[in-house]
Amino acid sequence: MSIEIKRSIKPVDYYDAIQILEKRLEKVISNRENELIWFLEHNKIYTAGTSFNKSEILDNTIKIIKTKRGGKITCHSPGQLICYLVIDLKKRNKDIRKFIISIENSIIDTFKEFKITSNSDRKNIGIWINQNNEIKKIASIGIRVKKWVAYHGFSININNNLEFFNKIIPCGLKDRKVTRLKEISKVSYVNFTSVLEKNLIKNLSFSNYS
Repeated sequence: MSIEIKRSIKPVDYYDAIQILEKRLEKVISNRENELIWFLEHNKIYTAGTSFNKSEILDNTIKIIKTKRGGKITCHSPGQLICYLVIDLKKRNKDIRKFIISIENSIIDTFKEFKITSNSDRKNIGIWINQNNEIKKIASIGIRVKKWVAYHGFSININNNLEFFNKIIPCGLKDRKVTRLKEISKVSYVNFTSVLEKNLIKNLSFSNYS
């Protein structure tokens, strides 16, 4: 089976998206449907991964949605590029670490094509950029694996409102700030997504795991 590429133009309700994602997960597990790469946005919502701590909530008036993905607490909002994945690792040597690296490389390669230097960090998962001599986070990754099928995915700050992050400690990192592509480049959301799609297909191909 091949990978289905799906793009949603309007923001997708978070609960609806997770329901669709989990239904696809079960069908990929049973080999009844194609794998999935889904690009979308959410309206403003705060989600917490399996390792979050309540002390990371700075404003107790906000609603936090607990999720099954790995990682800590973050905020999704319009202008943030979200990519949900449903990828069968049984077809990729059951290599979870290589899968994470494939995601990281896809994001880094995409920034590189727009002449932007970024890097991963083994201690703090995600993608980072040196902005005015300060290391800031621009992309977050949160994955879960069930029966060797990986799902959930990652988010990249393109032109979203960064003030929403002031109500939390993003990803549990007190001494690091977040940034967005808009602060660095005039690259559009659509153009960035198109190049990212190409790089994901390349880095998730079976040949990359052989």
